[in-house]
Formats: sequence, structure tokens, C-alpha cells
Amino acid sequence: MEIIEWWPKLDPDARAWLIAHNGEAVVPDVLNKIAAVAGSAHEVGESGPDGLVLSDEDVDWIEARANDESD
Repeated sequence: MEIIEWWPKLDPDARAWLIAHNGEAVVPDVLNKIAAVAGSAHEVGESGPDGLVLSDEDVDWIEARANDESD
């Protein structure tokens, strides 16, 4: 599932965390929230040394949203 599909389904706290910690490994609480709306967190992230991280494309997408940029 693409980020554009699951992002609006996340609660505001999870979205705020992802914006504030963009590019970092996703903490378990937020990971669970992503899995709840996306079906599986592993479908939206990549395994990294510190845990699951979002793809570079998703990190860029979040940064654009945080900066109020359009597609």
C-alpha cells in the first residue's frame, strides 16, 4: 500500500511523530498504527539496523507534506 493511501488514515499524533522524526526508525507505537491502517507495516517500510524505516520515497513524501508542498 502506498503512503498516499494510508497517511490520511493515521491519527494526528502518528502523523506528527513521522514528520518530527522523518527518516528515523519508526517506534513500535507508530509502527502498530501504520500496520492497523495499511494492513502490514512491513509492506510500507524497510528493515534497517535500528528497526523498520520508511523508504526514501516515503521520507521525501512526508517532507513535502510537512512543507506544504504539492505533488
